[in-house]
Amino acid sequence: MFKNKKQLASFFVVTLIITLMINMAITWYSRSASKEIDYGTFLTMIQNKKVESVKIENNRLLITPKIDEKSSVSDKKIYYTGALNDPELVNRLQAAGVKFSTPVKDVQSPIMTFILSWILPFAMFYFLGTLITKSLGKKMGGGGAMSFGKSNAKVYIEKKTGVTFNDVAGQEEAKESLNEIVDFLHKPSKYTEIGAKLPKGALLVGPPGTGKTLLAKAVAGEANVPFFSLSGSGFVEMFVGVGASRVRDLFQQAEKNAPCIVFIDEIDAIGKSRDSQLGGNDEREQTLNQLLAEMDGFDSSKGVVILAATNRPEILDKALLRPGRFDRRVIVDKPDLKGREEILKVHGKNVKLDNRVNLGEIALATAGAVGADLANMVNEAALRAVRMGRDEVRQDDLFEAVETVIAGKEKKDRIMTEEEKSLVAFHEVGHALAAALQKETQPVHKITIIPRTMGALGYTMQMPDKEKFLHSKDELVEQIVVLLAGRAAEEVVFNKITTGASNDIERATDLARKMVTMYGMSDKFGMMGLESIQNTYLDGRAVQTCSTETSTEVDREVLQIIGSCYEKAVNLLKANMEALCKISAYLIHKETIMGDEFTNILKSIPR
Repeated sequence: MFKNKKQLASFFVVTLIITLMINMAITWYSRSASKEIDYGTFLTMIQNKKVESVKIENNRLLITPKIDEKSSVSDKKIYYTGALNDPELVNRLQAAGVKFSTPVKDVQSPIMTFILSWILPFAMFYFLGTLITKSLGKKMGGGGAMSFGKSNAKVYIEKKTGVTFNDVAGQEEAKESLNEIVDFLHKPSKYTEIGAKLPKGALLVGPPGTGKTLLAKAVAGEANVPFFSLSGSGFVEMFVGVGASRVRDLFQQAEKNAPCIVFIDEIDAIGKSRDSQLGGNDEREQTLNQLLAEMDGFDSSKGVVILAATNRPEILDKALLRPGRFDRRVIVDKPDLKGREEILKVHGKNVKLDNRVNLGEIALATAGAVGADLANMVNEAALRAVRMGRDEVRQDDLFEAVETVIAGKEKKDRIMTEEEKSLVAFHEVGHALAAALQKETQPVHKITIIPRTMGALGYTMQMPDKEKFLHSKDELVEQIVVLLAGRAAEEVVFNKITTGASNDIERATDLARKMVTMYGMSDKFGMMGLESIQNTYLDGRAVQTCSTETSTEVDREVLQIIGSCYEKAVNLLKANMEALCKISAYLIHKETIMGDEFTNILKSIPR
């Protein structure tokens, strides 16, 4: 509770003042509840039989008067008078029928008196102070009443973080940029001799789950220096000025513990661009201003490095991003194929893997996954192995974990009618056939009609032979054909359409629109950019940069692409009706077909 001597002294002073006030209140109440009279008046009351009882003490007499029926309870007062040497007092009291007594002397231990008078009050006040401090701390966002306006940064040291660069995979470029900071903190003379200065700050930018916080902890583990870690929202309170005070306190602590690293997670909470719009947040802006001033004021030669993380760099204030504050921007992007395999190896160290497990295949099947996704998949695979009664994780456990994360768990209790089952089977085989019969598509890995908890009644999983970063127009067109082939199969076979193609239509429309507005693959608009991406690392939402009339033409162009691709899908399936029907019947019977089975059946059908 007490972090320094000042707080302890404050506690003692407050406790003494409260104790004194309580004693004064008790004394005042005692005096107001009793009244002093002279001894003659006391004798007159005895003669008039107006005394009910008398308590004889060492130096005074406590007199309780009789209360008649007309008197109220509030009229009942205790009188007292001095105890004179009156040998006839007892006889007078007996003659008047007055009850009298003398208090028994209680010999109490001095130690017990000290405990009851001093230790017990202090213990009670300490307990009450702790409760009040915790209550105020919760209401004021942590820190307690005694630390109002103080920084609530958590300090990590190497032995506490337990994370080094060996525990971070798939981010080699980011590690290389941050390794220079670590090396500077270890060997500053190597850089100062040539005139190089330590960067004041590094901004970690990337999508959620890519390991920005993990990288910051790894820097602390490698540098073996104090590591202050806190969130941007921890600065901002509803009281104006508290955030700025916490920033000042944080940098004061950092300078005292230099060399050290300060990590501010989600810095966009306080670093949003300042504007003159109405309804601005004065507290947030004051906190940002203080942060800008402190980053200008501290001396980087002392070894204080500011690390910050965000997935919304486009909204940060320009003054925060200029050289001299955050000198370096470190991109922590989604890992590539090699990076995903390395991440799987890192997380697989703590899991018993079967000798036949091929993490390269899992990495191929998880394009677009970030480190947090891959860690979750490895954990799901381990949980599945336990459920199946095995002590090792097999390849099928990992593939099932990938599907669980992507599409959800199997819903084996959902019973579809025979008609629905047949519709789903032809729909999924339509996707698979369109993928297999075109040149620029990814191979089919699995076809299933077992429903999943995320709403899919079935799905076709494709897995590439290698990872690609560039896609041609022909590839995108064929991808749209594959997406629309499910609806085409429903119409060709059953002469009806269902709601099962809603997600396919959404994805196909999005891809066709990007071809027109962003990729320059439209014959009508050519290389004209009609949309731009906002929130690149979050939802990737596209915003139009064209007029309403042009937007209408864009819709027509998108519709034309989708229409031509759908027509191609229909013609493709009509030309391969035997394969469509035979594979669908096999799928209805088995419910799940792996890629090898699908390829063998397709090759056995003459075309």
